[in-house]
Amino acid sequence: MIERAKQMLVKLALEAEWEAVFEPNTYGFRPGRGAHDAIGAIFNSIKQKSKYVLDADILKCFDKINQKKLLAQLNTFPTLYRQIKAWLKSGVVMDGKLFPTNEGTPQGGVISPTLALIALHGLETAIRGSINQSRKIQQELTVVFYADDFVILHPSLDVIKKSKLAAEEWLKEMSLELKLSKTRLSHTLIPDEGNVGFDFLGFNIRQYLIGKHQSGCNGHGQKLGFKTIIKPSKKKIALHIESLRNIIDSYKSAPQEALIGKLNPVIRGWCNYYSTVNSKRTFSKCQYILFSQLRAWARYKTGNFRFKTLTKYWPYTKGGRIFSSKNGMRLISHSDTPIKRHIKVKGDKSYFDGDVLYWSTRKGTHPELPNRVALLLKKYQGRCSECGLMFTGDDLIEVDHIIAKEDCGTDKFDNLQPLHRHCHDVKTARNVSNRRVLTQEIALEPLETDINE
Repeated sequence: MIERAKQMLVKLALEAEWEAVFEPNTYGFRPGRGAHDAIGAIFNSIKQKSKYVLDADILKCFDKINQKKLLAQLNTFPTLYRQIKAWLKSGVVMDGKLFPTNEGTPQGGVISPTLALIALHGLETAIRGSINQSRKIQQELTVVFYADDFVILHPSLDVIKKSKLAAEEWLKEMSLELKLSKTRLSHTLIPDEGNVGFDFLGFNIRQYLIGKHQSGCNGHGQKLGFKTIIKPSKKKIALHIESLRNIIDSYKSAPQEALIGKLNPVIRGWCNYYSTVNSKRTFSKCQYILFSQLRAWARYKTGNFRFKTLTKYWPYTKGGRIFSSKNGMRLISHSDTPIKRHIKVKGDKSYFDGDVLYWSTRKGTHPELPNRVALLLKKYQGRCSECGLMFTGDDLIEVDHIIAKEDCGTDKFDNLQPLHRHCHDVKTARNVSNRRVLTQEIALEPLETDINE
């Protein structure tokens, strides 16, 4: 635990330094950035023009990084250099034996993602330096990184091939290479070697030919003839359906409330992640499959599936029949999740640039933020009620009861407020202390009355 705490302190120091110089199209493991920003960058690149794409993955990125090159790239002061080197050379214990670690970053270490980002810093510059430096070609080239995955987009196939060679040569210096099984050349609109479109970060990105009456126009007023559609990938849909099935199978003998309590977080999290793209049809499909799975669960519980069973587990409400319990606990529907477009982070913005208003606003509109927390942030103008500071970036937010439940508080929205996690701990400790003092005073009151009498 002590070493993990030290790694976190070093991580905080390195992040503040390197966030000022990181390449703008790197989105993984960076504060204030995420997968939705990477998808937004890809959409902005191809929304008005079809392009070739190289979808690449680095083989064992965290395990094979050249430690000497990484330490040289850090270029930090001696004390921190020696500490990071000690972590890199600390070794791994397996079956009671110590194995040396002469390559790669600490497995499971808090600082490992940051070190990997630093090691890969400069790859985009090398790719851009390998092609023609004309303004048009450079503007049409898009490179998007997310951890050890990256995509390169450009209208010219020759530029894509040159970029791939440049990436391979640069990675060799870091003792890395591309994973051939996951590196694929494709085109966003036209089938190329049997491939069209690509999957990235769980999303399927592809362009479809459409008629002139539905086609949009480019900046010059010309009809595009295609539409760019981003939706959940088939693989992720299948994994989500499988996870729902596994939960239902493991809760065959459990009451309906327990099953709903287990399914709701899974459905809510998955739908929120894909709520920024064209997912309505996918949500409807998942909802239909989930109904079939729950119908089988109800049949197992009752031995059959008749109108009585349907009424028992799917009582009729104003919105139709909803899978809900007698006490009013209802199952979340995939189709109820609204589609809200995500605004990509500005390329030159840094989490440490002091623009608190910008980062706190993005925090309140993040697609994976629960609706209740988003409404509370809007009500309290993005500030913590305890310390008065604004929520930014990756701040941990907890919903607090203004009047605690132990003091007869309710779960109504008017009794809730957003707090930092550490502020919540301070407030809870203060409430417990005040409650203990009050209890002691109440206990002493009869005794003092008897003495006076």
